[in-house]
Amino acid sequence: MSQLLKAREAYPSEIDPAIERLVQDIIGKVADKWTMLILEALEENGTVRFSGIAKLVPGISQKMLTKTLRQMEYDGLVSRVIHPVIPPHVDYALTDMGRSLSEAFCGVWQWAEAHHARIEQARAAFLAKSGKP
Repeated sequence: MSQLLKAREAYPSEIDPAIERLVQDIIGKVADKWTMLILEALEENGTVRFSGIAKLVPGISQKMLTKTLRQMEYDGLVSRVIHPVIPPHVDYALTDMGRSLSEAFCGVWQWAEAHHARIEQARAAFLAKSGKP
C-alpha cells in the first residue's frame, strides 16, 4: 500500500471545518517564498537581527521582510525581542512551532533535490512540445 493511501486512512472520516480553514490559511501564508526563506535562515542561524535576516534572504525588500516577520510572529512562528539600547535592535528566532514547521518543509527541500533533474527534463520537454523558448 502506498504511503499516500496509508496517510489517507489516518484522516478522520469527517473534517472539522475550523481545522480545514486553519490549514488553508496557514498554507496560504507559509507556502510563500519569503516565509520559507526566512524559516530556513532562522533555522540555520538561530537568533538573528532584522538586518541580519535581510542579508541572509537576498532580494527581500525591507517592507516585505517587515510584513513577513509580523505575519510569522502573529502566527506564533517567530519570537521578537526588542533590546532597549541606543540605537535599539530587534532579534528574531524561531519558536518551537516555527522549528517544527521548518522540519516539515525540510521534506519539500529534500523532494526538490531528489527530483531536480527530472523536473528540469519535464520543463524542457514541455517547452519543446509547446514551441515556446
